[in-house]
Amino acid sequence: MVVFSHVKTMVGFVLAFLISVPSMVAYAANLYQDVDITWGNGRGKILNNGQLLTLFLDSASGSGFQSKNQYLYGKIDMQIKLVPGNSAGTVTAYYLRSEGSSWDEIDFEFLGNLSGDPYIVHTNVYTQGKGNREQQFYLWFDPTADFHTYSFLWNPAHVVFYVDGRPIREFKNLEGAGVDYPKKQPMRLYSSLWNADDWATRGGLVKTDWSQAPFTASFRNLRVNGCVWSNGASSCNSGSSDKTWLSQQLDATNQKMLKWVQKNYMIYNYCTDIKRFPQGLPLECTVRTKSS
Repeated sequence: MVVFSHVKTMVGFVLAFLISVPSMVAYAANLYQDVDITWGNGRGKILNNGQLLTLFLDSASGSGFQSKNQYLYGKIDMQIKLVPGNSAGTVTAYYLRSEGSSWDEIDFEFLGNLSGDPYIVHTNVYTQGKGNREQQFYLWFDPTADFHTYSFLWNPAHVVFYVDGRPIREFKNLEGAGVDYPKKQPMRLYSSLWNADDWATRGGLVKTDWSQAPFTASFRNLRVNGCVWSNGASSCNSGSSDKTWLSQQLDATNQKMLKWVQKNYMIYNYCTDIKRFPQGLPLECTVRTKSS
């Protein structure tokens, strides 16, 4: 996974109050039922009768968890409070991924920074083992001061990344134009907190300050509306659950929010990086430009 040093001045703070309040979402989840701590030798913990999960990172190891279920399409929300203070060199990853060498993957990665500097939200989409579709953003709030909701919408039409219910990125299904789309491989939800000071902060220029360890990220209120994949079949074929998200599109209001966030808070977009793709931008970038 690649991090880019492209930085631009943060703008639009005079309007930030318009979208700074976390969305109000009703949750009823027990993390004991939904996820398993998968690594970290005790550094990952489920607390408060299943209502809170914490991941720790120290100089010996990070930690992580994964969902018990696999999904083939879903709307997934989780509230996360990121590592506070000097978090340079750390990465909190929150993503969907399938198995195998030609995997699909939908990524949020939160790249730590020096105290007082903003986190970078790094997003990527892999299809058939191919990524290189990075978009990066600053946030319009301090993600370490409180919990905020980070969401994926993954349906047959598009993948949408949300922060507090506001879309920040859309990856459309452009199979008709020859662009691969994640639609055949069930994926699990994963999260991890780990040391990536070889690349995470300013391309690896700023190293992890282990005197600040242990580093802690906190998680709560996982909500999944998804098609659970089990024994080669999808639960969505049963017709028993609310599946409005399966056909959910971005209405005019959400399209406006998406453009506002991308105008004011996007700091890297692979679809504009001509130097990186001297033979031509990826096909989905060209198709999106023509269709917009």
